[in-house]
Amino acid sequence: MKKLHKHVEESQVTISELMLPSHTNFSGKIHGGYILSLMDQIAFACASKHSKNYCVTASVDTVNFLKPIEVGELVTMKASVNYVGKTSMIIGIRVEAENIHSGVKKHCNSSYFTMVAKDDDGKNVEVPGLILDSKLEIRRFLKSAHRQTIKKERKNDFNAEDFKLDKHIKELDSHNVIVAYNK
Repeated sequence: MKKLHKHVEESQVTISELMLPSHTNFSGKIHGGYILSLMDQIAFACASKHSKNYCVTASVDTVNFLKPIEVGELVTMKASVNYVGKTSMIIGIRVEAENIHSGVKKHCNSSYFTMVAKDDDGKNVEVPGLILDSKLEIRRFLKSAHRQTIKKERKNDFNAEDFKLDKHIKELDSHNVIVAYNK
């Protein structure tokens, strides 16, 4: 059976939530863990919408908290399928906070969640492909594909059983470490 393809916009999801005092950390800013929880929810919604299946989070890549979020700000998260593999999808998420009094918006976070589609028995299931309609969608897809390649190379390079100390030891010279290990 031929796998169907979908336009990126068909699976996009946007959510907004007003930040409350109950969402704060000890410094009075919105807790990063709360934002991560919302991001996981929107990644799930976007991936499930694309695949028409239950999806689980396989990994979270590059979470940078760029600006703090304040109580009373309206947080909007936008999620898109940036990349699809056979059973997995990379969901790009952009987080913005808006001061609802001034209307000023700030970019607070971008992140990439790898989600895997599952069938009713919990087995991985194939996902629809993507139809890339713009230069932006092509760039996002290729960036994610490149990130996947680098991730696999890093995993292979630093695999505990196959790690070659001699290959990497000189890299430590440019870091703030003292190597006390003797071969």
